[in-house]
Amino acid sequence: MQHILVYSDSASWGIIPDTRRRLAFEARWPGILELTLAQGGARVRVIEDCLNGRRTAWDDPFKSGRNGLEGLAQRIEIHSPLALVVLSLGTNDFQSVHQLTAAHSAQGIAALIRAIRQAPIEPGMPVPAVLIVAPPRIENPQGAMAAKFADAGRKSHGLAAAFAAVAAELGCAFFDASSVTGTSIIDGVHLDADQHLALGRALAQHIERLGLLEPAA
Repeated sequence: MQHILVYSDSASWGIIPDTRRRLAFEARWPGILELTLAQGGARVRVIEDCLNGRRTAWDDPFKSGRNGLEGLAQRIEIHSPLALVVLSLGTNDFQSVHQLTAAHSAQGIAALIRAIRQAPIEPGMPVPAVLIVAPPRIENPQGAMAAKFADAGRKSHGLAAAFAAVAAELGCAFFDASSVTGTSIIDGVHLDADQHLALGRALAQHIERLGLLEPAA
């Protein structure tokens, strides 16, 4: 059995747009990823570590524990051995309380990758591969998200390209979620059920195509 850690935020947690409810495991993209890989013959378990409001490497001034660097090395230690870590973060770097750019967010992702590779895992356990997933572009936040993500579209411009550059520099895999889905028309930030389905299936195909997991015995 191979293990994949998904380290992410509310879009992967499966929040239902404009509610405080959560999609079922089999309806949110990490669950769809596990099920799709299993259907392809992989013996795999997806471990979800998805926290609402999580940034790459910055603090939320109103809620503790939202800095993605905090405790990441210990999470790698806890869940090892891991075959793959999927980093799907960045959206919350562009909340209105921050004046960050795509370049800043990319530096945050790079810091997370270094933390993963330097984690104190047991001798003989593998350092996991890393797949960076650039989140769907924030274009038109709606409702409760409008003020929270005011000007996020401008600040996050070029995020996918910046993440791709980090992936190339640090030898990680990369996937741009915007290539298969946008954000919910309800709130403009999270994902609707059909978008989770599209992303989960696309990521499974990408992981298989890149050979990021060991072939099934």
